[in-house]
Amino acid sequence: MDRPTWAPVEVDVDRPSAARVYDYWLGGSHNFAVDRALAEQALRIVPELPEITRANRAFLRRAVRYCLDNGIRQFLDLGSGIPTVGNVHEVAQSVAPESRVVYVDSDPVAVAHSRAILAGNERAEVVQADACDPDAVLGAPGTRRLIDPDQPLAVLMLALLHFVPDSDDPAGIIGRYRDAGPSGSYLVLSHGTDAADERRAGMKELYARSTTPLALRPPDAVAALFAGYELVEPGVVYLPEWRPDPAEAPDEDPARFGVLAGVGRTP
Repeated sequence: MDRPTWAPVEVDVDRPSAARVYDYWLGGSHNFAVDRALAEQALRIVPELPEITRANRAFLRRAVRYCLDNGIRQFLDLGSGIPTVGNVHEVAQSVAPESRVVYVDSDPVAVAHSRAILAGNERAEVVQADACDPDAVLGAPGTRRLIDPDQPLAVLMLALLHFVPDSDDPAGIIGRYRDAGPSGSYLVLSHGTDAADERRAGMKELYARSTTPLALRPPDAVAALFAGYELVEPGVVYLPEWRPDPAEAPDEDPARFGVLAGVGRTP
């Protein structure tokens, strides 16, 4: 296929990317035909996917505001994806302008557009790295410039770890980031679950063709990822159930989202 003028030369335009598929569901334009094809196939299996992605973004905003309310002023957003409205730095810096944000992604399209959006913002950086390599992320110049290891840190892993197989030790990855921050740091996590949904096999088969195969986990395995953290109420729940805005009507069937969310604090 023809390469769009905005696509970095190192991008494989013939294989779908989870970041670009997610961008498509959110109504973005930085995706390729191969991404849109996979996205549409996925919609035939789970028609609610655009609603799920919006609910995930809404959880991110609520969790960032919670962290701000509890004194956090630096954020590490792992697997941050292609920028959309309501990014971490927009939420954080609108409340506390001194907040510092480092975005991390391995997708060149996500990185290129993040850099364009962040141009001129001295308190936000994007690092191109594999979020599953904590040493590379934490040692990157952008991270070292903005993240003070002696100050509490919020690490965000939204819709990331269900693309990390057990063989890559997701709990160990979390532990490395946990150990990089002092007491009072936070983990913000959302994760697709394979609980009680016969459609999961179809989604796993579909994503097996992409650069990021799915590794959905049962609820108890998702909750276990918070080892070493004290869970913030209401614990690990479905996306709409985590501290919903009082003005929003409660969702009658939150389990239909199929994505769990939680926030933990290091004691």
